[in-house]
Amino acid sequence: MSLPLTPPVEPQLARSSRDLPRGEGWVYEPKYDGFRAIVFVDGDDVHIQSRGGRPLRRYFPELSFAPGRYVIDGEIVIDAPDEGGVALQDFGSLQQRLHPAASRVAMLAERIPARFVAFDMLARGDELLLERPLSERRVALEELAARDGIDLTPWTSDSERTAPWLKHGEGVVAKELTAPYRPGARRGMVKIKRLRTLDAVVAGYRPGKEPGTVGSLILGLYDPDGRLHVVGHSSGIRPAEKRALRERLAPYENGERGHGDPSRWKSEEEMEWVGLRPELVVEVSFDHVSGGRIRHGTKIVRWRDDKAPRDCLLEQMTG
Repeated sequence: MSLPLTPPVEPQLARSSRDLPRGEGWVYEPKYDGFRAIVFVDGDDVHIQSRGGRPLRRYFPELSFAPGRYVIDGEIVIDAPDEGGVALQDFGSLQQRLHPAASRVAMLAERIPARFVAFDMLARGDELLLERPLSERRVALEELAARDGIDLTPWTSDSERTAPWLKHGEGVVAKELTAPYRPGARRGMVKIKRLRTLDAVVAGYRPGKEPGTVGSLILGLYDPDGRLHVVGHSSGIRPAEKRALRERLAPYENGERGHGDPSRWKSEEEMEWVGLRPELVVEVSFDHVSGGRIRHGTKIVRWRDDKAPRDCLLEQMTG
């Protein structure tokens, strides 16, 4: 490629915050639940790079980009049904797309197609745009999107308009209009995740690495027919509590024990589980639902001795 910027390029990153920055000089975009990607287009030659610098093009043959000479930053997503008028993404289906077999890649590209949403422009022709302020890069990106039909993320300078993204979406990314693009740096961008809570039945636990401790709680919710569904697990247990928690849960053990399917990330031993009678309720915080499960940093907020297990319903997942 003869572009002024060639792969791999580290994407600019966002620092986390609980609060939305406000005031002049800030603009806001919805946060997406997809694969961060930088796209390099040189004529008909297209290279798609992951956040970590790996090539992604072969996994997403349905993504098309108009011929030209440009580099754009964005997110590969698979759309899910809207919630509250906010576009959502299906991250579980997106993960399925990373398959080694070309035949399966082709089948999935047709069955669950992805799209690329652009939110920054790093180069145009022979011009490198990294040192330009975001306001100028956005104008260049809008011109490209209008001409070549590229999906462009919405943005706004009105902080009040972010409310639906925080209530129904994945959250908000706030950006400084005057900031340059800094590859690999957490400057000029802030992410505010949507944080949610629900009350779940403690259906079991996974033993901790240390004998006599609890590693995580297995969480369940009831459907309208009274069936209990495992919807995830809660970690984030402080080391000082892991042994005491094992003692607290012991009276509720129902004699069921087993092992989940091993994976390349966890050993068979780490997937061991112990079943409990569905009598304990815990409130947990989480920021993401995918494939009918709560994910991403699920943490215990408090025990709910005041709530009946049968009142812990699946409908909380879409609330």
